[in-house]
Amino acid sequence: VKGCSPWALLPPLFSACVAVGLFVLYSSIAGNSPPASCVFSQIMNLGGFAGFVIAIFRYLQLKNTLYKPWLNAICLLAFSSACFGMTLIGNFQLFIEEEIHNFGTFLTFGLGTLFCWIQSYITLNILRFLLSVAITACFILYSTLMSQDLHMHAARGQWALVMFFLIFIGTFCVEFRHSRMVFLVTDNCRDPVGLTFTEMSTDYSGT
Repeated sequence: VKGCSPWALLPPLFSACVAVGLFVLYSSIAGNSPPASCVFSQIMNLGGFAGFVIAIFRYLQLKNTLYKPWLNAICLLAFSSACFGMTLIGNFQLFIEEEIHNFGTFLTFGLGTLFCWIQSYITLNILRFLLSVAITACFILYSTLMSQDLHMHAARGQWALVMFFLIFIGTFCVEFRHSRMVFLVTDNCRDPVGLTFTEMSTDYSGT
């Protein structure tokens, strides 16, 4: 579409790249020894960074449009923490640092689920509500099976949870296609170097 913002490509690219990268491995289990652990760590680190960029962009996009700005702040905190959890999952292998790895799993899936529900409430999008229900069901199923040491079955629930979550993030391309982010750098004697985010601008004229 003419005038579509290039930022619209970020959510689907994030979802596609993380999904393809994880399909090479058997999630956390295969990431316990090199070279698979190296690939797994790199995927999770890059995915966590890209997810954090999406969190910032989404926060700025909704900053001046919500009647309840605290919901936007919670979303930023929740998804940023979920992205940090991704780096813990990737860098602390399950069989080596199980407690830290499981804490990262809780951050990623638990706070990621919270983020999905709040975003669904903010946008009142039916697809996002359905995805949030599926994500919650998979999260409960995964946690239940893991508590019973049914790792193979839990892995299936984990994969479904990840895929639903990535699809949810991919839906942001619809809103992102109308927005652009501008960085303003100032240089003067009072404030030697300042780097600030400008307000998000939205343009629907290009659709």
